Amino acid sequence: MSREAATTAGLLIIAREAMEQFVDVHVDDDGALSFRHAGVPCAIQGVELVEGLAVLSLTCVVAWDLEDTDTPRRVAERAGQGLFGTLGAVATEQGWDVTLRYAFPAEGLAVGPLGTLLMLVVSTAAQVRTDLVGTD
Repeated sequence: MSREAATTAGLLIIAREAMEQFVDVHVDDDGALSFRHAGVPCAIQGVELVEGLAVLSLTCVVAWDLEDTDTPRRVAERAGQGLFGTLGAVATEQGWDVTLRYAFPAEGLAVGPLGTLLMLVVSTAAQVRTDLVGTD
């Protein structure tokens, strides 16, 4: 195993342990993690951007196929309120898809603090989902 693979694999192990405190986590064939929280599907991937800079990338699919033409404005307003991550809205043939993405250097973070950080992002995604579509 290359040093890069060892670094990102190690980060994903810690991220799995951190998230298992809160949700059921599935480990995908490529090592990425996937889970759901409050109706929001999420995925965590590990990447070494350059030697010595390993990051975790968390993507939450906040909403999909929204027919509301006001979605981009609502997403922009919510993004302006300050949150962990970047909200995005993309138009598709079925409507608007909204994601929340957050990438950060994670090497050296222990399970507890990493879980807290990840859950801040995931909880934000769940709140944005509630704001956009209500509760499931």
